[in-house]
Amino acid sequence: MLIQSKMEANRLITQIDAILPQTQCAKCGYPGCKPYATAIVNGEADINQCPPGGDTGIRILANLTHMEYKPLNAENGIEKSKALAFIDEATCIGCTLCIQACPVDAILGASKQMHTVITNECTGCELCLAPCPVDCITMQPIETVSDNWQLNYFSIANNKTKVAADLARKRYEFRMFRLEREEAESAQKHADRAMRNKAESAKMPTAQTENNSSMVNNAKKAAIAAAIERAHLLKAATAKN
Repeated sequence: MLIQSKMEANRLITQIDAILPQTQCAKCGYPGCKPYATAIVNGEADINQCPPGGDTGIRILANLTHMEYKPLNAENGIEKSKALAFIDEATCIGCTLCIQACPVDAILGASKQMHTVITNECTGCELCLAPCPVDCITMQPIETVSDNWQLNYFSIANNKTKVAADLARKRYEFRMFRLEREEAESAQKHADRAMRNKAESAKMPTAQTENNSSMVNNAKKAAIAAAIERAHLLKAATAKN
């Protein structure tokens, strides 16, 4: 696949990303659909690494990129019907690990509180399954064909599925933006804390010096007071004689 300019490459990345199902499942070996699309254009990935897109998706990608069609790479997974995550709320311990794993922020909950999946936002990526320490998450197959991204995403008439995929893309992009912002804020807090610690450390010798100086002055005052007291005692003894 010959790319003649950066603009052409970016346009092709956008076109490939629009074809991918936006499950953000990472089964392709990349953290999301957009990174996978970028890898294809850069010649770092093949077009047959997306299980959710299945055989239909591979054929469309082959036509778009003028690359040779290849069956789905078994190392990336198998083609199967779309399913949504379901949390057994009675078993959930509120560890938040599934929340951290969800690529589109489709799980609600807080530490030590019950979690629940926002069904309309779940992409069926399965990334929440492995982190769960109590195995309280299962994948429930979708019975309604019109909602099945894998089977019908590539149908032009299936606008409902296209809208769902576009929403998943936006939620994924917003999550990545949020994580980058939180990381930057955390780094800034660490930097500010380091600067405060450094400033406090710089003040410590000065404080120690002031303390030592105060101790010397007090010792001098005590010596002078003792000398005066001895002088008074000597003068009193002399007067008696």
